[in-house]
Amino acid sequence: MAKRITYAALAVLSLLYSATVFLVGSGTFSFIIWIFAAVFFGFLWFMEKKNLWEKVPQIIRKIFRAIIAVGLTVFIICQGCILTQFFSKGDEGADYIIVLGAQMRDWGPSVVYKFRLDAAAEYLNSNPETVVIVTGGQGANESISEGEGGKAYLMEQGIPEDRILVERESLDTKQNINNALDLIDDDSSTKIGIVTNNFHLFRGTLLAKRATDAEITGIAAFTEYQFLPNNMVRETFGILKDIIK
Repeated sequence: MAKRITYAALAVLSLLYSATVFLVGSGTFSFIIWIFAAVFFGFLWFMEKKNLWEKVPQIIRKIFRAIIAVGLTVFIICQGCILTQFFSKGDEGADYIIVLGAQMRDWGPSVVYKFRLDAAAEYLNSNPETVVIVTGGQGANESISEGEGGKAYLMEQGIPEDRILVERESLDTKQNINNALDLIDDDSSTKIGIVTNNFHLFRGTLLAKRATDAEITGIAAFTEYQFLPNNMVRETFGILKDIIK
């Protein structure tokens, strides 16, 4: 009975959360992850309710449990990696900081992007010699490139235009970083801070360290708590994608 109640509750919660993520209109399809989760927990509920597990061959049950165990282990390891950069504030005196792009709305940066830009502005105000590179191309659902939108927002926050470089062609995190690095002369003595939301920072700094010999640190921006589960699960897939590639 306890298992059935747990599975049913998880199925309903996953379905409700998928609707919450969908209604944000982030431009991604990560809400589908939670629909799959609802289906999975619904399947477990059905198997328990009908007492069907005993009819499944033992070898199939063992394989199923092994897959779940491996999946959970990989997930936990990835979450641990994400948390290593979760509260990073970077080092003072960076030569450059790179703000990883995120969606632009018609009225300005999305909430996720705004948090990144606010963290960059705070750092720039404390480090007047640092130059910022804002990154990101223009998606089909964006009226302006993320790089240009980021520049406009930072200038509204009082950051001088001559401290802002714009990268406006990239379409993903890896391109954000590689294209930004193409705008500067970086070597082992260069100090670069990567600015992105806390859940995204481990992956961002990892990609940057692969792309340059410069000294890389991370600057974590805030994320709304209600969306952390979605972002951290989605980021797990991003880390695995990078490993596979």
